[in-house]
Amino acid sequence: MKFSKLFLIALSVSLFVSCSNDDESNEPKGIYDNGFFILNEGSSGQGTVSFSSDDFNAFTKDAYTTANGTDLLGKYAQNIFFDGDRAYIIAGGSNVINVVNRYTFKLIAKIETGLATPRYGVVKDGKAYVTNANTYSYINPTTGNTDDYVAVINLATNTVDTKIALNATANRILLENGKLYITEPYNNDKLLVINPSTNTLETPVTIGTSADCMDVKDGVLYILRSPSSDRSEIVKVKLSDKTTSKITFPEALDGAGYLDIYNDKVYYTVSNSVYAINSSATTASTTAIVTAASVANLYGFAVNNNRIYMADSGNYTSDSKAYIYNFNGVLEKELMVGIAPNGFYFNN
Repeated sequence: MKFSKLFLIALSVSLFVSCSNDDESNEPKGIYDNGFFILNEGSSGQGTVSFSSDDFNAFTKDAYTTANGTDLLGKYAQNIFFDGDRAYIIAGGSNVINVVNRYTFKLIAKIETGLATPRYGVVKDGKAYVTNANTYSYINPTTGNTDDYVAVINLATNTVDTKIALNATANRILLENGKLYITEPYNNDKLLVINPSTNTLETPVTIGTSADCMDVKDGVLYILRSPSSDRSEIVKVKLSDKTTSKITFPEALDGAGYLDIYNDKVYYTVSNSVYAINSSATTASTTAIVTAASVANLYGFAVNNNRIYMADSGNYTSDSKAYIYNFNGVLEKELMVGIAPNGFYFNN
């Protein structure tokens, strides 16, 4: 479940020239190549994963069940992260990570021990680092938020090797230049920093409370904060020396929800509107480039392939929709997906 609503990975492609098998190198690796996944959180039932090809000609509403029959993905699907030809699907409500082939979605393994409300994951040097909210209470976030940890998973054996205690709420995690960065959404005003070489916490960076979405560009970490009692803002952390600067939003942009970086622009959302600024900007834009009239509650957001991807939570009990816009604000596609779609993941 999301902290911010109920409770938010692009890969490079290596191209090569071969005298003998040029055509074979361009063939899809499976039916889920060259497209994107929509992760559907689900409610008290099971989460699901939908898939659309980039050209929208192919669509699968429930890729996991299609590939694996009666096997269940797990409750409250939270995040997908990739490593090579494998995808790791976190179902936080069931304390399980499903390991599948990212191009066929066939189940390879399940990681079911050493996890306690897993949230988000990244991979470095054959190990996954997964934040775990443990005994976190959404109703009373002042309790149960100091026993969270990062599970370090050996991907050769799919077992948890160790746990890194955080003494803070574990949420989103990002890997950059050999370090792990973690935001937490409520009580801590720090950006947590982990050195995975030693599995230890380094000196945190003060950024303010209510930090959530983050992305990185040219050695600068962009973090969106949306405190209820103050202005929303983007905090920029220069990772080489941990110095910070801020873009504080005007009152009209209170309640900012999501952030993503694509090419040289930073995209952020307020309600169902999307705004964009250059990564070098020092002030926020108040002119929306897209306003999705059909989106009542924005619950998933991404920018990729010269498109803007938005998902509506719906009522959290029945299937909802994802919407794909171009940069001119024109709706290109509307997709009926699963319950509470909360994220987009690109598989090309």
